[in-house]
Amino acid sequence: MPSASTAASTPAASDPASSAASADSAVVAASAGERLRIASVNVNGVRAAFRKGMGDWLSERDVDILAFQEVRASTEDLEGLLGPEWSILHDAATAKGRAGVALASRSTAAIHRVELGAAEFDSAGRWLEADYEVNGKLITVVSTYVHSGEVGTPKQVEKYTFLDAMLERLPELAAHSDRAVVLGDLNVGHRTFDIKNWRGNVKRAGFLPEERAYFDRIVGAEDAPDYNAGAGLGWVDVGRRWAGEVDGPFTWWSWRGQAFDNDTGWRIDYQLATAALAASVTGYVVDRAAAYDQRWSDHTPVVVDYTI
Repeated sequence: MPSASTAASTPAASDPASSAASADSAVVAASAGERLRIASVNVNGVRAAFRKGMGDWLSERDVDILAFQEVRASTEDLEGLLGPEWSILHDAATAKGRAGVALASRSTAAIHRVELGAAEFDSAGRWLEADYEVNGKLITVVSTYVHSGEVGTPKQVEKYTFLDAMLERLPELAAHSDRAVVLGDLNVGHRTFDIKNWRGNVKRAGFLPEERAYFDRIVGAEDAPDYNAGAGLGWVDVGRRWAGEVDGPFTWWSWRGQAFDNDTGWRIDYQLATAALAASVTGYVVDRAAAYDQRWSDHTPVVVDYTI
């Protein structure tokens, strides 16, 4: 059982806040307390993750909606691994064995959309939206996997094209539903708190000033008076709001060397929520494995409880 590196029932004291394709629909039954638990994780290949123990984690976490990134498998594989109690939406990448995003919920899924950006841009396997009805309210959940990028190559151009499309889509999502969350592996550390060795990474993909500027536009620059509380497009970085002004909590560590043991990680897995949804958060946890040999991915799940 993984141990939680961050678990809270109240926001950090330093928190500035007081508080295309097809269409389907979904109804998710929240508990008597109207809790909706949404988890996200880059599984780094779902079949391998289950062989290493992901199924045990999932059976213990009582998740209502689970977002996957880097599925690298078929819908049939997901169905076989998760079982009939889960309703699964899956958008595979154009190139077999790469990327792939999915959403699994505890009830029958319905409205979903998978296209992002211009028609000629291949976003397959990287953006999956779904609408859920929770206690009579519309909740929009997006599982996304942003390109990792590589400085000076077409991979970085693709990353910026994706981020441009994401910036264009976010206001549309907020207009569609005032309770929306974009979650997944966004492959950017926004602030110096988000990377252990940030000074050595300022010229590397994942921490480039140009990449971080996108997040300034989404949640505000860190020196903005209303950073993460209405700045930018008004979205909220739930992890940073709850953790406060501290390093991490990190969500990715290299398999190499002592990165995990020394907690030399990156926080690149997010839950970005609209203000209304962010105000309903009652818990935030990063499920960091208790030991290196208990890891089933190089990322760790980010689990958030919302009260709807």
